[in-house]
Amino acid sequence: MTNNHEAFDAFRRALETGHTADFLKKVTDDFHFFVPLPLEGWNQKQQGSERFEELIRFERSLFQMRLTSLIELENESYGMVVFRAEGLLNGRPHHNELSIVFEFEEDRIRSFREYVGMPLKNYENP
Repeated sequence: MTNNHEAFDAFRRALETGHTADFLKKVTDDFHFFVPLPLEGWNQKQQGSERFEELIRFERSLFQMRLTSLIELENESYGMVVFRAEGLLNGRPHHNELSIVFEFEEDRIRSFREYVGMPLKNYENP
């Protein structure tokens, strides 16, 4: 099994820098994810590497962030990381906490589900 910390770190780097290659090297062929964006097209299951790259581009266009890992929990099938996110959201200082629950299949990331600590009103009205 891949080191879950490596998966968490690759996810963090993708959000902070926009570089998704390290994370996408770790995903399964049927990789999918859920994010809590209250926007048409994003409020359902998302499928595949290209969609993940679109998510990262979209998130980074609104929120230039630095993520700090606060909690990491894992077993053979699942991993959870809680990040403190700090940065600029639509040009204004913003901080929040987000939890990401990963599902692992053998040595790969099969899916993740993101939970955010407060409503994302700023995404609705950029």
